[in-house]
Amino acid sequence: MLTVVSGRAVSDATAIAASRRDAEEFGVLYDRYAAQLYRYAYRRVGPELAEDVVADTFLAAFRRRSSYDLARTDARPWFFGILTREIARHRRAEEARWRALGRAGVDDVAEGFADRVAASVTARSTRRPLAEALRRLSPGDRDVLLLVAWSDLSYEEVAETLQIKIGTVRSRLHRARRKLRAALGDSNPTDITEVDR
Repeated sequence: MLTVVSGRAVSDATAIAASRRDAEEFGVLYDRYAAQLYRYAYRRVGPELAEDVVADTFLAAFRRRSSYDLARTDARPWFFGILTREIARHRRAEEARWRALGRAGVDDVAEGFADRVAASVTARSTRRPLAEALRRLSPGDRDVLLLVAWSDLSYEEVAETLQIKIGTVRSRLHRARRKLRAALGDSNPTDITEVDR
């Protein structure tokens, strides 16, 4: 991804390289990705932990910036990989969140007005079984499904994020979708087509 700073485009790799010399340059990456990472973390672990896991993600990324492969110009998969590992450290909290959503059937994710208006009656009626089905997925299957559905990463980026093969991404995603469909009476709540992204 590129950002214009002082009239010049700066790739993620360039910002990371610059931050190795001047730590403040890492702020470009925070500005670029903090909101995306927070939205994803909020949905995964809730408001109680979202800020903490995002802060821990940036701290870990900052500490590891010297080992970042500068040939990879887009650091988004790297950040989501670190965030996914941070969320895994809070797996119990995430499981409790899915259980609570399954019982309450309330989706407290802060969405925009257009998103709320676009939400269908069918989607609202599937919240409880969807939350329960997500809770029952293996952590690996859930990570793949939610990275594709909520962070809009391509299959290749998910593979890079989780450091797994693209075939593994496809098989986990297929398995997760199959389980969700079965739990929801053969409907597809993710509304993601099976074709490659």
